[in-house]
Amino acid sequence: MPLSVHSARRRQHSPGFAAALCVVITVIHLQDQNWFSFSKTPGYVQVGYVLLEVAGLVTAGLLLVRPDRAAWLLAAGVALGPFIGYVLSRGPGLPGYTDDKGAWGEPLGVVSLIVEGLLLVTALAALAAPTARDGRTAPAKTAAETSAEHHPIGRH
Repeated sequence: MPLSVHSARRRQHSPGFAAALCVVITVIHLQDQNWFSFSKTPGYVQVGYVLLEVAGLVTAGLLLVRPDRAAWLLAAGVALGPFIGYVLSRGPGLPGYTDDKGAWGEPLGVVSLIVEGLLLVTALAALAAPTARDGRTAPAKTAAETSAEHHPIGRH
């Protein structure tokens, strides 16, 4: 199988995988805030949770419907946002928010980091992958073209 066909087939499946990761990140953060209690304080932390959850679902939908560059950039944001929040909330802390300070090993947080890391790697790979539109890859050959290369008629 030519490399370009194999690469295209691999990229074809990654939007679904990335969409699933976006949904998992959303569910993890809903669980962390006790589902729909909206009780995280201070208020800006709660707003951040809600924005992440909405962005995660919207991005999942975009990746399934139209996995273009914008959707992949949003996916990278869905991964990076909570990752940065995790580090800041557990390290130096956030203004008025000390609930998670020093809680580096919290199981739900660790699972979230793993899922966010997977999404980030997937999004960056998709963004870096060559596309036919930017001219960095040749279009996949048809079966007839491949067959003609292997079985040339009239060549001696």
